[in-house]
Amino acid sequence: PTIDIKHFTPRYNPWDERMCVVPDGDLFSYLRKGKASVVTDTIAEFTPTGVRMDSGEHVDADIIVTATGLNVLFNGGITMTVDGEPVDPAQHLTYKAVMLEGVPNAAFILGYTNASWTLKADLAAQYVCRLLTHMSRHGYTTVVAQADAGEPIDGTIFGSLTSGYVQRAADQLPKQGTRGAWKVTHDYIADQRLLGRCSIADEALVFGRAPAARRAAPARKRRASV
Repeated sequence: PTIDIKHFTPRYNPWDERMCVVPDGDLFSYLRKGKASVVTDTIAEFTPTGVRMDSGEHVDADIIVTATGLNVLFNGGITMTVDGEPVDPAQHLTYKAVMLEGVPNAAFILGYTNASWTLKADLAAQYVCRLLTHMSRHGYTTVVAQADAGEPIDGTIFGSLTSGYVQRAADQLPKQGTRGAWKVTHDYIADQRLLGRCSIADEALVFGRAPAARRAAPARKRRASV
């Protein structure tokens, strides 16, 4: 049987989204032998005996495996609070794609979507270490990124992706700006400058010191009598 290539031609360019790899090409071997077939369509409904497509075609099925993608939980679903108030990540901009504006002493690691994830993860981790070293040297105990009130918003941190799981999570993901430290570039050379070579202290970061803790008075030594 002839295999229609339309079933294996995605709407996106290679690596714009994930590629499905068939080891050893065994799927195509089965298709050529007529032992398997492919239907590409959107699902209208499940029926007692299978699946009905939007085109009206019915596909009989004994087993249906639902593989529609994952549901993203930013920060692993952990609830953050600042002064007792819950933080909605979707209402905050990201600073250098490492911190959330308005949230003190919190950093996260995100990699690239167009290159090796670890390239950006390494840069981000090194930046956080530089930030902690800077705070230690100057006696700071808090740091928070503050964006200008009029900073424009340009979608989520993964705004360039059209994957279903990213689109479904748009109301949960932090936002990005359009310029400077608020823009997520997915550009290794640019991030080397932004994270690795720039000064830690800038106008967007506000550092502070917690009030000195009251030191407990040393306990008096007691002499033991024999």
